[in-house]
Amino acid sequence: MWLFAMFDLPVKTKADRRHYVKFRNYLLSEGFSMLQYSVYARYCASEERTKAFRRRIQLELPPEGEVRLLSVTDRQFGKMENYYGKKREPTEEKPEQILLF
Repeated sequence: MWLFAMFDLPVKTKADRRHYVKFRNYLLSEGFSMLQYSVYARYCASEERTKAFRRRIQLELPPEGEVRLLSVTDRQFGKMENYYGKKREPTEEKPEQILLF
């Protein structure tokens, strides 16, 4: 599963910018990668794992703005098409899983 976090947060005041940076840094610290401005994604090994991340993100929501969370399967994610200008680039691969005993 892939979990997308998409957000539109205000940046008009110094406090707004501080909340924006704090939320963005939180996503990065949780292993999310920026796909586009304000669109971040993280690979999760299971649906239960995505639910855990959703709960943790809800605790870190900024006071203003809009945040959307979307889960897609690995297969759906693989169907994504990426373009830079007119040139198509390959879709990101899922990260290797580490097996701990």
